Amino acid sequence: MTHPRSELDKELLSPLRLSVLAALSRVGEAEFSAVRDAIETNDAELSRQLTRLYEVGYLLIDKRRSGRYVKTWISLTNEGRVALTAHVAALKRITDN
Repeated sequence: MTHPRSELDKELLSPLRLSVLAALSRVGEAEFSAVRDAIETNDAELSRQLTRLYEVGYLLIDKRRSGRYVKTWISLTNEGRVALTAHVAALKRITDN
């Protein structure tokens, strides 16, 4: 029998990356500053984590013009949602033992 920790997603072991996916799982998409404020981090750190999650296919990142400014919108991919669900399920199995 394999311990549930082997089912944890290595990308979601980072508390910030886990927080990003958890925040986005509650909404269809969110603007960069809303995610930043929701998970209480700074622009530079959020940008690094978003890049990593995008690279592994867990996020879509879309730049849209809003008046004179370009805003960044973020949403979960199906792969990201599946990864989050599996990660949380593994955490529950670990803590239920």
